[in-house]
Amino acid sequence: MRTRIARFLKVCLAALILGTAGGPAIAQTFQTAAKWAILMDADTGSVLFNKAADEPMAPASMVKVMTAELIFKEIAEGRLTLDSKMTVSENAWRTGGAVSRGSTMFAKLGEEISVGDLLRGLIVLSGNDSAIVLAEGVAGSEAAFVAMMNKRARELGLLDTQFTNSWGKGEKGQRTTARDMAKLGIHIARSYPDHYPIFAEREFTWNKIKQQNRNPLLGMEIGADGLKTGNIDESGFGLIGSALRDGQRLVLVINGAATAKARAEESRRMLTWGFRSFDRRDLFKTGEVIGTASVYGGDIGRAPLVAKIPVRLMTPRGATERITARIEYAGPLIAPLEEGARVARLRVYRGKEVALEVPLYTAQEIKTGPLHSRALDALFEYGGSLIRRYVFKEKQG
Repeated sequence: MRTRIARFLKVCLAALILGTAGGPAIAQTFQTAAKWAILMDADTGSVLFNKAADEPMAPASMVKVMTAELIFKEIAEGRLTLDSKMTVSENAWRTGGAVSRGSTMFAKLGEEISVGDLLRGLIVLSGNDSAIVLAEGVAGSEAAFVAMMNKRARELGLLDTQFTNSWGKGEKGQRTTARDMAKLGIHIARSYPDHYPIFAEREFTWNKIKQQNRNPLLGMEIGADGLKTGNIDESGFGLIGSALRDGQRLVLVINGAATAKARAEESRRMLTWGFRSFDRRDLFKTGEVIGTASVYGGDIGRAPLVAKIPVRLMTPRGATERITARIEYAGPLIAPLEEGARVARLRVYRGKEVALEVPLYTAQEIKTGPLHSRALDALFEYGGSLIRRYVFKEKQG
C-alpha cells in the first residue's frame, strides 16, 4: 500500500549520520501475536514498534474514530453544537439499531437525539445506529458522509485508508493500515481536547439501558484514556489505544488478535514496554536548516529546508542501532517558490526501520532566476534525464 515513494522523480539522500541510539548494551525487544501492530510516541511522532503497520487491514469499528473526528470538526467550525438534534431514520434503526443485533445505543425509530448523546453512543457504546444517525444528520446520507470521510482522510495524510461506511461493516473496499489509524488517534488527542475525554468515559445509559465502554485498557490503571475497539471475523480483535503517563502520550494500534482477552493483554504489554524502554533525543530545532533541495529555474540553485516543529526521536535505551536520516522530494523543485512551501520530507531511521517522518518546508522565498540561469538549468536537467533513461534501460536489460 505504501508505494508513494515510487512516485518521487528524484530522491535527495541527505546522508545525515546522527550517531547511535545508545551504549553497548542490547535494546530490549518486543513481540506480539497480533497480525498488525504499531506503537507511536504522540509528541515526536516516533515509531517505537512496527509489525506489518503498512499492510492493509479491515478497521471494523475502529472506523468510528474517523466518524467522530468529522463530527468534532463540524462542531469546531460552528456547523454543529453538542445540543444539535438529529432524528433516527428507519435506515439507521434497521441497519444499526437493536433489530440488527450488532453493537447499538438502542436508539428508537424517529427519536430525536442530541449530538452530544450520539457521540457518547458512538464512542462509549460503539453504536452502529449512532454512527449512521450522525452521518445522515451531517451529510443527508451515509454515502455522502463517507465521501467526506475519504476527503478528510486525504487532508490528514491517511493515504492508505479508504472508507465505504461510517460504522465498521466489513466490506471489500474498506481498508486502512495500523499506521494510519495511529496517526488519526494522535491527531484527535491533540486537536480536540474539549471532546477527547469522551473516549475515557466508562459507561453510558440510553433509553434506560446502561452499557460499559468496550475499551479494556481504561480499567488497567496504566494511564489509558482512549480510543476505540473493533472486531469482525475478517480482521479479528483490534484496538486503537492511547495512554498518558508523566506527560508522555503513547498511541498504539493492534489488529488481528485471536480473542478479546489477547487484545487487552497485548495492548497492556505494549504500552508498558513503550513507557519504560525509550528516551527522547533532540535532533533539530524548529527552523534549523536540515538540508537542501535542488531548484530548477530559480535565483538560487539549492533551497534550504526546515521543519516547523522540533525534530525529536525516541531511541531505545541501551541500543546500538545507527541513527541516520535522508531527505526525499520530487525534484528538482520548480521556481518560483514561496517561503514555507511544503516540498520534502525527512525520514529518520533506527537501523533499517523508519522511525520518524517529518514534513520539510522552504526556509526562504525562491524567485525565478535570470534567463541564462534557467537555460543552464534546462541543459543540466536534459542531460540528467538522458542518464536516468540510460540507467533505467540498463537495469531493465
